[in-house]
Amino acid sequence: MEGKSGRKWLKNFLPEAPESEVKILRLLRLLGHNDPEASEAMNDILAQVATNTETSKNVGNAILYESVLSIMDIKSESGLRILGVNILGRFLLNTDKNIRYVALNTLLRTVHADYTAVQRHRNTILDCLKDPDVSIRRRALELCFALINTQNIRAMTKELLVFLEKADPEFKALCSSNLFIAAEMYAPTKRWHIDTMIKVLTTAGNYVRDDVVGSLIQLISETSSLHTYTVQQLWQQISQEDFSARQPLAQVACWCIGEFGDLLNSSDGADAEPVNVTEDEIIDFYEKMLSNNQVQLVTKEYAVTSLMKLSVRFTSSAPRIKKVVDAFGGNMNVELQQRSIEFSSLFSKFDHLRGSLLERMPPMESRSLASSAALDNGQAREDEILLDDQAPRDAQNTPSAVTGGPPAESLSFVFNVTRRHHISNNFRNPRACRHCCLVINYDKIFKANFLGHSIRNACKFLPKKGILLTITFSCTCGFGTHLARSSILKTVQDCRMFHLAKCS
Repeated sequence: MEGKSGRKWLKNFLPEAPESEVKILRLLRLLGHNDPEASEAMNDILAQVATNTETSKNVGNAILYESVLSIMDIKSESGLRILGVNILGRFLLNTDKNIRYVALNTLLRTVHADYTAVQRHRNTILDCLKDPDVSIRRRALELCFALINTQNIRAMTKELLVFLEKADPEFKALCSSNLFIAAEMYAPTKRWHIDTMIKVLTTAGNYVRDDVVGSLIQLISETSSLHTYTVQQLWQQISQEDFSARQPLAQVACWCIGEFGDLLNSSDGADAEPVNVTEDEIIDFYEKMLSNNQVQLVTKEYAVTSLMKLSVRFTSSAPRIKKVVDAFGGNMNVELQQRSIEFSSLFSKFDHLRGSLLERMPPMESRSLASSAALDNGQAREDEILLDDQAPRDAQNTPSAVTGGPPAESLSFVFNVTRRHHISNNFRNPRACRHCCLVINYDKIFKANFLGHSIRNACKFLPKKGILLTITFSCTCGFGTHLARSSILKTVQDCRMFHLAKCS
């Protein structure tokens, strides 16, 4: 390279052996990787190759592509990186599908290296969403989500909703999930976030994944100032749409109406728009949903539970709701049958408890698990860990004696919960089963085996860490999930002196 520059050095290779020029560019990329001095020496050469190469033939495009890869992989100047991104932007306008796909793929790999430069080609990338080639659309979709930030979230979401409406089924699930993630990260307001996700559920229909439904319910639960607005918007959407084709939307609507159905005709709250609907019209809607054979089982489970909660909100309609719930006592599906029988018992044996059991759920806690970060350098964290769906299988093992020596690896025993254990104020606060929506009052559960809920305290030996105590509360819904809290006990003294306040 010494004494040579630019095209003079490479000119002999272009007409006769372009593959040699490509190999030389690859060699430069390897030599300049993580080497500032070598990168600085080849900046001018790469700039001249990128500027002067003719693109009328595929040979020139191949050389340009390799030069861009070299520019992005070495420690090149910012201006040279912008030049490389602009070349990829020109590739997006090429009529050759292969070149467009390669450009999108390369931009996706380099977007984090020069985010601002790639943003300049956002409109061209959005146009690629309309390409008839499925591979190009997929790469363009991934790149669009990589370009979303707080400044362009509104404009990008608008374009992606248009794409979602016309997209093939294989794209709807991916696009709806990514839209929720993007909105969660960059939403300007909570109301915009909720409105956008309702549009996503309406547009994507039954292709929405279950995690989007659960995450939206959690978002609504924790946004107390918009409960009235949200339930009114959901009712307007679900009552006017074919709910069998939009069952994720129906599931969210059922949950919200069950929790906040008494707010449908309310004018209180931010941006409230009363819908002027009667209790009978709401129950008619539920009967229509439950009798529809095209409605999935999980949607009917949401509907039955929502109806049960409405029996507390609409006290005058409780007898009619009881008849609807009782009708599923002989359903062929075991899950619906069990729910119906247990809910029916709340109207008879436990009617005095129905109001407290079916009260509104407190704001949901985060769905993310902190169990992987439980220990810091081998030490137990001071704050306790919330564990969901991780109840130990050996909770019913026979209690073992606790000795003064180190615990054996097979140690597994049960702590008996009695009234003498201290219950903190935080632990007295009711929580709810995520699946059946019944509120679980921990204070009453501790004092008795309350309404079929069981308490299991299980310990498990963790090598070099201590004993993991997990207190699990099983709900009567029979959905196979539990609400559990855990704490790591490092000594036998901790085990003996342990009280429930440490789990709060």
